[in-house]
Amino acid sequence: MARGGFRPGAPNMNNMMKQVKKMQEQMEKAQAEIEEKEFSSTAGGGVIEATVNGKKEVLAIKINPDVVDPEDVEMLEDLIMVAINDAMAKAASYNEETMGRLTGGINIPGLM
Repeated sequence: MARGGFRPGAPNMNNMMKQVKKMQEQMEKAQAEIEEKEFSSTAGGGVIEATVNGKKEVLAIKINPDVVDPEDVEMLEDLIMVAINDAMAKAASYNEETMGRLTGGINIPGLM
């Protein structure tokens, strides 16, 4: 350590730590917003609608009763899967886009 308690680079380190703290707060706020946001998708021309949130939880599945055919349950299952997967993809894309803006495109494990 230099005489008089001078620490080279200390002011820059303080500024950097402030920036890191600010970025962390922004990321926490963005993550909370992402988790609350809802994403919906339809399949089969709107016959099935699935809604998920940013936490990747399925919130709702709506099925048009006119298309329920007991003889073709497999098609209905496929449409449900397509709608859910598409809604999940929308949530993941929004998450990556939102967090990517905050991190400058740097992939930080555990955020996305």
